[in-house]
Amino acid sequence: MSQSLSLDRRQALKYLGTPLMLPLSGAAVGSLLTGCGGGSDDNSTPTATFASASFVSMAAPSLTTPADMAKTLVNSTLMVKFSDDSTQGFSLSYAPFFTTGDLVPDGKGGTILAGGYVDFAGKPIIDTTVAGKERQFFSDSPDGTSLLKLDNPTVSGIKGKAVFAVVQFEYTTWAQDGKTDMYGKLPSPIAVLTLDQDPTTGKLTLVKYHNVDTSPAMGLWITCGASLSPWGTHLSSEEYEPDAFTIASNTMFKAYSKNLFGDETKANVYHYGHLPEVTVNPDGTGTIKKHYCLGRISHELIQVMPDNRTAIMGDDATNGGFFMFVADKEKDLSAGTLYVAKFGAGFSLDPAAAGAPITWIKLGSATSAEIKALADTLKPTDIMDVSTTDPADASFTKIWLSGKTQWVRVKAGMDKAAAFLETHRYAALKGGSMAFTKMEGTTVNIKDKVAYSALQNMQSSMVKGNAAYNADYNIGIDKALNAGGVLAHTLSAGQKDSAGTAINSDWVPSVTKTLLIGEDLATADALGNLANPDKIGAPDNLKFSEKLRTLFIGEDSSYHVNNFLWAYNVDTKVLSRVASMPSGAEATGLGVVDDLNGWTYITANFQHPGDWISPLHNTVKSTLDPLVRANYKDRFGAQVGYLTGAITSVNLTKKPV
Repeated sequence: MSQSLSLDRRQALKYLGTPLMLPLSGAAVGSLLTGCGGGSDDNSTPTATFASASFVSMAAPSLTTPADMAKTLVNSTLMVKFSDDSTQGFSLSYAPFFTTGDLVPDGKGGTILAGGYVDFAGKPIIDTTVAGKERQFFSDSPDGTSLLKLDNPTVSGIKGKAVFAVVQFEYTTWAQDGKTDMYGKLPSPIAVLTLDQDPTTGKLTLVKYHNVDTSPAMGLWITCGASLSPWGTHLSSEEYEPDAFTIASNTMFKAYSKNLFGDETKANVYHYGHLPEVTVNPDGTGTIKKHYCLGRISHELIQVMPDNRTAIMGDDATNGGFFMFVADKEKDLSAGTLYVAKFGAGFSLDPAAAGAPITWIKLGSATSAEIKALADTLKPTDIMDVSTTDPADASFTKIWLSGKTQWVRVKAGMDKAAAFLETHRYAALKGGSMAFTKMEGTTVNIKDKVAYSALQNMQSSMVKGNAAYNADYNIGIDKALNAGGVLAHTLSAGQKDSAGTAINSDWVPSVTKTLLIGEDLATADALGNLANPDKIGAPDNLKFSEKLRTLFIGEDSSYHVNNFLWAYNVDTKVLSRVASMPSGAEATGLGVVDDLNGWTYITANFQHPGDWISPLHNTVKSTLDPLVRANYKDRFGAQVGYLTGAITSVNLTKKPV
């Protein structure tokens, strides 16, 4: 946004009052949405440049307008300030690419079911729970989305410029009978969207939907948040890795295997809980590979640093850790070293506190290929001995896992297998601070060398005196904070691991402090909110815009009646509500691209609208349920889309520069 504006103020005024809906853009919110210049049409005088941006917060919807609570509502405004102190405002709104369950163009003259599930052979998986109404399963839970471009696209039918989006679908909540729980029982689909970008308005139109063949990755397991790598690939996730030691009794995993392979025993538990990477091809197709060397944890949303090698990773679990991977080569996650954080004293919910120092414990170095080979051949009992009761044997180590205690012992010669296939247990055994509850999205502020992590909740293993709490982890709060918060990590060069060995990265988290927290309510408000609706509640997705100097925060809250998308300006410290999702829906798919052919985009999805929780939704359910059902395919549909903006005001009180 530092570039000069391409049109003068008089030309920009031509567009005032038109109904044209425009995405945010890179050149002061669009080459066509320009600010000040001289009076001449030939741009002979200097033009003003972008200075800063801020968001005017929208009010939370209420039952006075129930229709607003039952849809994606965007009533916020983006204000852009220029170098001559003039301003320009853009009224924001939401534009979906599709609702899951829609038939969308396949780029071959036909259609394809958006969010549809297929098995290992690519055949549709059919929902047979309602006799006579058999249909292909489709997801109500789109999640991680990456928006990108390629230098030489070859997709036909493009009138403007071809851009691409990769969209993954985490799960589907229910079968169509409304009674059969389908969470985790279907292999997650992932799709490449080809979008036609209008060069004049920036509008994106879906022209092709392509299902990525996930068989090279052995199918995908509960793909949640995602990020765009610095080299333009989609970094996916596999959340809540299934426990290998209890897999024989895991009916969900058996159903997953049955739907994927047609055999409930065929899926190998050690093939899931890793990091998939999708590469988009110029023809609008995509290929996938799974990296087995970034740890088998509850991957949510990783962030690769500007060095193209260092990745920091949250861990969406109870007794979760903070992990880092340093690749051997740039732009290649297939080999490297895995670390877990050990925190020193000083963790606090007070943003003014100094913060807690971090020491990194090396868990191991490996290639994806060698860990895949181990995953193919080893059983959990080949790697570790695990007991849920104290064996009274000093060769075992007591650890905390998923809120409970266990005793573990690594078998001879199995440290590498343990580090990368039993990462939670091994990280705890090696002394990592396995204390966090649901550490979700991560992102980076490059200019300030600060990374951010979302803690959806601060409960259980983080609370002093809880059965899952371990004081040695140095992560403890006096009382649970259900509304969660956002952590800020200082990124530093010259760091050494716990053994004194230099870490080969200049982007290592060295100190962690609290940036933002929500606020639990002692009693529910009139609408039913259990957390203050004017503060963040259960943050999940995080993305940072370097040009807007803004941290975007999407919620996955059981404490807000509607989940919100927030914008937090790191310079002004102002938190603004940007969007409200349909009641009962989670805000997902958050992405920010500062410059895509001269335009800036914010992607936003939601999942499972009308997923009513008691007592949170007791006040609103009877009113909103029929509205949500009418909007989103009887609650089986959800949307993938982005924010748009239209000119609402221009301040011409300042003289042109």
